[in-house]
Amino acid sequence: MGVLVAILIILTWLIHLTYSLVFVSVSYTSVWMYLHVIIQAYLYTGLFITGHDAMHGLIARKRSVNTVFGWISSMLFAGLSYSRLRRNHYLHHQFPGTEKDPDFFVKSQNFFAWWFIFLKRYATIGQFLFMAIVFNILKIWIDPLSLVIFWMLPAVIATFQLFFVGTFLPHRKPHEEYMVPHKARSQKGPHWWAMMSCYFFGYHWEHHEEPQVPWWKLYKLKDEGIFKHD
Repeated sequence: MGVLVAILIILTWLIHLTYSLVFVSVSYTSVWMYLHVIIQAYLYTGLFITGHDAMHGLIARKRSVNTVFGWISSMLFAGLSYSRLRRNHYLHHQFPGTEKDPDFFVKSQNFFAWWFIFLKRYATIGQFLFMAIVFNILKIWIDPLSLVIFWMLPAVIATFQLFFVGTFLPHRKPHEEYMVPHKARSQKGPHWWAMMSCYFFGYHWEHHEEPQVPWWKLYKLKDEGIFKHD
C-alpha cells in the first residue's frame, strides 16, 4: 500500500505541474492561477511527506525501495538532499526540541527567525546548482515566469506549510508536561482538516510516539487516543 500511495502522490504532482506549465496562463487577476499554485504547493508538501516516510522505512519493506522513493521525492522537491534530510530527521527524533535537534531553534521562538534557520540547515550548494541547471533547461520550452509561478513558488509555500504545521506549532515553547517525552503537541480538530493542513502531520505527538506508522494511518492513532492529554 505504501508504494501505491507514494506513486500516486508523485504522479499527481508531476501531472498537475505539467498541466499548469503548459495550459495555465500567468495572470495576476485570475483566480484559477492562484488555485493551481495552491494545489501544486499542497502536492509539494505531499512529496516531502513521501520522502519523510521513506526515511522511516514505511513505503516498502526493502530499504532499497525506500531509498529510491526518498531520493526521487527529495530531488523533485527543489533538489533536496535525501541523505541530509535523513540524517537530520534521525537527530530530530532523538533530541526533539533541544539544541541537538536540527529542526529546533533554541535562540529564538520568533516564527520567521526559526523558519529561516530551518531552511538554512537543509539547503545545500548542490541543491541550488541543480535547480539552476533544471531551470535553464526547462526555460527552452517553458516561459520562465511560468516556471517561477508554478514550479518554484509552490515549493516555497510548501516549506512554509511543513514548517508551520509540522515543526513550529507542535514543538514551540513552552514545553508543557503533557508534551513529554517528545516535546511535541498534537493537532486538534477534525481529520479532514488535519489532512488538508499537512497530511495528518499535525498529529505530531502520535508520529513521535509511533514513528513506524505511515502518514496515512496517523489519524487512527489519534482515534485510539494514545495522546491522553489533549
